[in-house]
Amino acid sequence: MTSFHQSPGAPRIAVIGGGIGGLTLALALRRHGFSVAVYEQAAELAEIGAAVALSANATRELERLGLGPALAAVSTEPTELIYRDGRSGARVAAHPVRTGGAYRARFGAPYYGVHRADLQTVLSGALAGEGLHLGHRLAALDQVGDAMALTFANGVAVEADLVIGGDGVRSLVRRWITGGEAVRYSGTSAIRGVVPMGLLPSLPDPEAIQFWMGPDAHLLHYAIGGEADSVNFFAVVEGPQTWTSERWLAPIAPGGHRAGFAGWHPAVTEMLDALPQTQRWGLFVTDPLRRWHRGRAVLMGDSAHAMLPHHGQGANTTIEDAITLAELLAAGGARDLDRMMARYQALRQARTRTIQRSAWATNRLLHLPDAAGATALARRDARMTRFPEDFGWIHAFDARATVDRAAAEMRAA
Repeated sequence: MTSFHQSPGAPRIAVIGGGIGGLTLALALRRHGFSVAVYEQAAELAEIGAAVALSANATRELERLGLGPALAAVSTEPTELIYRDGRSGARVAAHPVRTGGAYRARFGAPYYGVHRADLQTVLSGALAGEGLHLGHRLAALDQVGDAMALTFANGVAVEADLVIGGDGVRSLVRRWITGGEAVRYSGTSAIRGVVPMGLLPSLPDPEAIQFWMGPDAHLLHYAIGGEADSVNFFAVVEGPQTWTSERWLAPIAPGGHRAGFAGWHPAVTEMLDALPQTQRWGLFVTDPLRRWHRGRAVLMGDSAHAMLPHHGQGANTTIEDAITLAELLAAGGARDLDRMMARYQALRQARTRTIQRSAWATNRLLHLPDAAGATALARRDARMTRFPEDFGWIHAFDARATVDRAAAEMRAA
């Protein structure tokens, strides 16, 4: 059985999953002097998905970790947030982001579009390989006294005082904690890709983050990269009604990528046709969990609260989780892990559930059918004009400040 390298008396912390959350958590814990082992099943940190939108609730924390310049160098700050009619292309609502410095002035941190591989490079570069174990797929875990015994598919076995499961929607750590998979298909699916800007001559406002809305479908896109030379898109449709593939991906017939977008604006069809499309992604979510921890294991990120991507908050709430765990441990939680995990769940559960529910409601708004009638469509449009007022609470959230308040309560108790 391999051993950890840590200071005497410090908890042995094992993070399962070397994605955005796991790497952020490792950096945040190291900042407070903790040693941590991150176990990633992949043999290398390769791209999973295409890109990610980072809002202020995440970028403020990454900047606090000293990653601001490196992150800015590989990211695009969108000019505006624009909602459009998917067929006519007409602007329904628009809100400044980079323009006039509006977003930073309101939320105190930037909004970025970044390729997921570039974000992973920034995070892993800062970690410099310290404590990162690639090619380690978790096969089993169990509690042995006050410790957790972990066995990996490559035969490696370790013990840890605290296991943090950041191993995604189909989390083995979650199955151990809850006794069930608790993952379900949302009834919606998507095609996605990264397109060179030069292939999109019909695209208006190319550096804006934009939602194109229509019956039973929508398309989201935003520019990425330090030169804003590519566009990441995510096109979502209702269906298929059931998902039979054991994987996230399922094949689509030639031309099937256009299903749901007939008669839409040329900018949309150019984007859909710019790359060969042979498969679709099923969108899966976790039902709200009653408990996030058991024994000395606790969940973070998609393992705990996988959500529809319509607020772009999957990666952002995962970063919030990582900062919350690190700050609670640093504030004395390492001396009482059971109490720390209970406080962590109390801090994170209500917020993530609210965002999950809001993402479902946003799916219905973005996919509103013509049959809903003019009044319902007008209400949808009015809702989009109120985006900063209705959803600013998501972006204004300060994970570290929230933990500081909770830590003060812990010390006073």
